[in-house]
Amino acid sequence: MEIATLALGCFWGPEIKFSKLDGVINTEVGYCGGNTEKTSYKEVCYGDTNHAEVVKVEFDNSKISYEEIIRNFFEFHDPTTLNRQGPDVGTQYRSEIFVHDENQNKIANKVLKEINEKFKGKIVTKISKSKNYNKAEDYHQKYLEKSF
Repeated sequence: MEIATLALGCFWGPEIKFSKLDGVINTEVGYCGGNTEKTSYKEVCYGDTNHAEVVKVEFDNSKISYEEIIRNFFEFHDPTTLNRQGPDVGTQYRSEIFVHDENQNKIANKVLKEINEKFKGKIVTKISKSKNYNKAEDYHQKYLEKSF
């Protein structure tokens, strides 16, 4: 099992999209990349901690590769809008791939380069080392599944 941690706007929509991919074992929403060890939804919304809303995707790499996860990441949101997805605006809605090791970094950079060429250099997605991950509050977990 591997883990991918991805920021692509409000975490509710991406969580349900990733959960439907064959080979994905579990999804969890949270906050990552900030400058404090602990945070909360309120602090993230105020922009005080620089955390992004993320989906943590646990997957079986014998059924779906990290590269496929990253390609889906680019399909599931607009990677050309800085700190925004649809009506959601703020640094917590940025496009960012949080890598867990050098192999993920290599794959993410390879796919980013390919996608950026297709978008004529307009991709704003960052790639960073995963740090300061916090699981989001329980009411955010599987939010869209519980809402319908």
